[in-house]
Amino acid sequence: MTPRGARAIRVGITLPTFRGDTAALDAAKRAEALGLDGVFVFDHIWPPGRPELPSLSAFPVLGAVAAVTERVCLGPFVARVGLVPDEVLVAELRSLSSMAPGRLIAGLGTGDQKSAGENLSYGIPAGGPQERRLALRRSARNLIDLGVPVWVGGGSAATTELAVELGPGAAVNLWDARPSALADVAARCEVTWGGPLDGEAPQVARSLHELEAAGATWAVCAWPGSLEDLSEVVEVLRRGRDG
Repeated sequence: MTPRGARAIRVGITLPTFRGDTAALDAAKRAEALGLDGVFVFDHIWPPGRPELPSLSAFPVLGAVAAVTERVCLGPFVARVGLVPDEVLVAELRSLSSMAPGRLIAGLGTGDQKSAGENLSYGIPAGGPQERRLALRRSARNLIDLGVPVWVGGGSAATTELAVELGPGAAVNLWDARPSALADVAARCEVTWGGPLDGEAPQVARSLHELEAAGATWAVCAWPGSLEDLSEVVEVLRRGRDG
């Protein structure tokens, strides 16, 4: 078996959906044309901390992305349990899987205090941490049984344990985590990373190399300054790995 740290990391981006236009679709098509591996959409009613600003709904955007792309993986990053009934959430993700066979990655999260205001503003009970984890476990198990890979938005030890218990088909996604934290999780289950990849090309390349060495199978870059620059870094890494 290939050690986790030796896996070739796949690189995706989050799409620009905290705005009121179709830039996300253009970005998805560009990302695919440039050879990136995935495009992902935040699931927020409004941009974090900015209720006065627009935010496109994740699932309609993902449906449109599925229609205008052919190769890239796609998914919510991450869909928060409790905003809709569990059965509705699974049905939405199952529909996306049918629209983009083999390309959906179902990112699921329990939410936290930073997102609780979105629930409360619409009269949607947030529920306690244990209740949300149970809902996440049920939804994740249904999706894994359907053959849809699940990324569990990590953070707490209990949520990480949930992903480990789910077994094959589930991964922990850690936001802006250090390589050492990734390595700790990678020793127990698949781990993916999301966050900003800032700096010039050599710094971005170094960061991706460190994430890969720590065992991350994916790195999802929060909307980069330049898709072209990111794709060039990824291509250089691929050539170095292959040669």
